[in-house]
Amino acid sequence: MCGIFGYVGKKTNAPKLVLQGLKLLEYRGYDSWGIGAKPISKLEIRNSKFIIEKHVGKIGDVTLNSQLSTLSSELSIGHTRWATHGGVTDINAHPHLDCTKSIAVVHNGIVENFQELKDDLIKKGHRFVSDTDTEVIPHLIEEFLKRRGFASSVRDAFNKLKGLNAIVVANAKSSEIIAAKNGSPLVIGVSKDGLYVSSDATGIVKHTRKVIFLEDNQMAILGQKIKLIILPNGSEIRPKVSNLTWKFEDAEKGKFKHFFLKEIYEQPKVLEGIATNSSQIKKISDLVRNAFGTFFIACGSASYSALAGTYLFSKIAKKHVNFAIGSEFNYLEDYIEKGTLVIPISQSGESVDVIEPVTRAKKKGAKIIGIVNVLGSTLYRISDYKILLNAGPEKAVVATKSLTAMIATMMLIAYSLVNKLREGRTLILKSSRNVGEILKDEYVGKIKKIARKLKDHEHIYVIGRGLSYATALEATLKIKEATYIHAEGFAAGELKHGVIALIDKKTPCMVFAPNDETYDEIISNAQEVKARGGYIIGIGPRNNEVFEEFLSTGDLGEATMISQIVVAQLLAYFLALERGVEDPDKPRNLAKSVTVK
Repeated sequence: MCGIFGYVGKKTNAPKLVLQGLKLLEYRGYDSWGIGAKPISKLEIRNSKFIIEKHVGKIGDVTLNSQLSTLSSELSIGHTRWATHGGVTDINAHPHLDCTKSIAVVHNGIVENFQELKDDLIKKGHRFVSDTDTEVIPHLIEEFLKRRGFASSVRDAFNKLKGLNAIVVANAKSSEIIAAKNGSPLVIGVSKDGLYVSSDATGIVKHTRKVIFLEDNQMAILGQKIKLIILPNGSEIRPKVSNLTWKFEDAEKGKFKHFFLKEIYEQPKVLEGIATNSSQIKKISDLVRNAFGTFFIACGSASYSALAGTYLFSKIAKKHVNFAIGSEFNYLEDYIEKGTLVIPISQSGESVDVIEPVTRAKKKGAKIIGIVNVLGSTLYRISDYKILLNAGPEKAVVATKSLTAMIATMMLIAYSLVNKLREGRTLILKSSRNVGEILKDEYVGKIKKIARKLKDHEHIYVIGRGLSYATALEATLKIKEATYIHAEGFAAGELKHGVIALIDKKTPCMVFAPNDETYDEIISNAQEVKARGGYIIGIGPRNNEVFEEFLSTGDLGEATMISQIVVAQLLAYFLALERGVEDPDKPRNLAKSVTVK
């Protein structure tokens, strides 16, 4: 949520570089955007004011206004805003300025004590023009600048903020950018032509693969060199430079119209990578085997991989594991004590609803095994042990390849717990090949036909049992996110406990029917729905006369759910197109990475 991008260096087209960076961060979700730049010309510098441009809506293929597009500038900052405090307006978009219009700030997070700070600043004569919490920050810096230098003023202002925040500050009277964070992520890119700062590495990798991941309570002064200091006291430390493992081309659409579809088609390769590059699995399974107790924590699609993990550990390894949605974990943390193992699962590694409970669990003595896709993310750095999914950048808001990578990883850990890791790897390789078959044109054509039949429905129900219950929930989320159709997934055994009251003539019902011990019962449930007029779509290895539509998957035991999920992803994508969804990569009101509570 929200995207920050800045540049300072030798290049004189800084505003254009920042605009390009913001476009690369669009997937994070936003409703407005803005850019500020410091001019090079001596005449404009004498004004000591930033030149600002702000807009409501999407960046798209917009070009900057005439002043910024022709401006020679070596220093610029920009922002994509997801509204929290104040409506979606040009005025509320970032950057925000102080009274002198020389201090510009972009911000990700929530200043929990902004009203108290604002009231005090108003008493001191400061004038506010927006409804945001962010605007207190440039005014705080302006106030401190009356008594000290730029860096000290930013440090002292940031120390006054309560909550999880990241800021980037520029001063029209300085040739430096200052970045500080506590909670929300910031990454610094290091190149021979200058320094970049971004909410994540996606915005930077086009320019450099050398990065510095800013830690909580750190501040970076970016100019001719990097000065890194620890907050609140300001002692200096040596920056640690890391190298990104992926290239800019990995985050491009290539031949595909949308990232959503591209990332679906990347899954065979991702699954093959999980099976063949799983060196950490045995060590992790040993930790799980010897743990006092184990908790999965996750949100969104990752939470359904965690739910699947509880079934996989039980079925394959006869091992009990607890699971909590990240935002609910704090209400269960009384169970956590020294020796407990906590396994957070996250694509981005930046979700505040995962990071916060993990931090609390660590304080209580728990050991953390992070399952994460983004190298260098907050979750990656705070975990005691880590499994990197290596699924590559996932730009569509709707999770696809990261989710199947998570499930495959859970499967391997479960098999390793009973010393059958080789068997687990073989199963995932078979799954990779089966997904490849599903992605062939003839099969995809069948899915497109079903999507056309479903496009005018406003309700879809999805049922499953056992592992397929988790599959049903994930399929439901995909349909809701991508198509805006009301979809509800539930355990099929709950039909008689209320949900069947919603079934009427031609109500679509997707039935996940793997060839396992749940098959006969799920078919019986499907017959109950059909008897009330429901329109049954079966997904699994075996056809049945109750199905009016059938999408066959391979019979791969526990890994059948991976193929079923890929079918659901394709159906959600093509259903979104049939319904005229403007951009399936960026569903309305959603963000890829939820970094504020």
